[in-house]
Amino acid sequence: MQTGIDRLLGDDAVGGRWRGRRLGLLTNDLALTSDLTRGRAALASAGWELALLFGPEHGMSGRAREGAHIADMPDPVTGVAVRSLYGESSRPSPRDLSGIDAVLVDLPDVGSRFYTYAWTMSHMLEACADAGVAVVVLDRPNPLGGDLARAEGPMLDPSVQSLVGRWPMPIRHGLTIGELARHWVRTRRIDVELDVIEVTGWKRDETALGRRELTWMPPSPNLPSAATAMLYPGTCLAEGVNVSEGRSTAVPFRVIAAPYIDGERYAARIDAEALPGVRAVPYGFTPLVRDHAEEPCEGIILHITDADAFRPVRTGVRLLSLIEELHPGCLEERPGVPMPGESDASPLERLFGVRGAFEEIRLGAWDDPARLAVPEWADIVAPDLLYT
Repeated sequence: MQTGIDRLLGDDAVGGRWRGRRLGLLTNDLALTSDLTRGRAALASAGWELALLFGPEHGMSGRAREGAHIADMPDPVTGVAVRSLYGESSRPSPRDLSGIDAVLVDLPDVGSRFYTYAWTMSHMLEACADAGVAVVVLDRPNPLGGDLARAEGPMLDPSVQSLVGRWPMPIRHGLTIGELARHWVRTRRIDVELDVIEVTGWKRDETALGRRELTWMPPSPNLPSAATAMLYPGTCLAEGVNVSEGRSTAVPFRVIAAPYIDGERYAARIDAEALPGVRAVPYGFTPLVRDHAEEPCEGIILHITDADAFRPVRTGVRLLSLIEELHPGCLEERPGVPMPGESDASPLERLFGVRGAFEEIRLGAWDDPARLAVPEWADIVAPDLLYT
């Protein structure tokens, strides 16, 4: 398999039109070439002119904590200045783009609507349209696969827009970051020159589990494995309520726990549900950050048994409604402060994508998987697909 960065570097017929141009690059340390070199280092070594770098959430290193604002700084790898797009502003200014011919985008997306890298790219597309600058997306596989029959909603309600969801799409969307760019340019009528350099050797039904997990590079601090990424579209919903999803432990987003949960009963009920492709085992830990920091918590750890059958969003909403059934009144919604320009929606509403998400999930209104079905999505994105 060759990703977009591999093909840009290795095939003049693919990337030659951009060689010799003054380029911006939206990327981080976790965007590697197939020989495990940081993409921007490979470009600099090959003589490509990088005028300015742009960094997403987690910074250029990819190691900053979630939600931490990142300052501008010089890049220690290339010496090029880095403009943070996760700090005072989510998009580059006209001055940033002045004198740049094109902005390359090379980011390891995770395939979940609320992962911020793709939305940072959406701001870049709009800013470049305003500045008359081209955008070149160096595509990468979706680690959750691209089988659109496995997409899971709900579709985002625009009234809850934020940097974890600006425009309507399901939580598990099944597109590559290049296909997302094509979709937004078309449907949002973004007047920008867009070039997507495609991946070769990837099929839509292929996920990062299996042989590709051997070279998994965590795209952010709390996604240490491909199995974690597969669980993430469901277990990330725990960030909107008063449980720990395992940040600061060795198994973030594979666990759900709290001081008030009976882990034995919880695991037994989850397995009795026979949710497809997943098993739960009692598991306890003491988180160091966020909810219940320094408090012993009991709960479960999840194991994917069949990646094809597994439905992460269905699993995630049922994990939360089961807590309410087992421990009535204990589950609470987390408050949150929106960033400038975001809606006033709660954290869970922003993640799930609908108003009133907490009460509906808590009371089991989303337990029916039919409510999470998005059969229209495949038709909506059909013109934007690049892979079979």
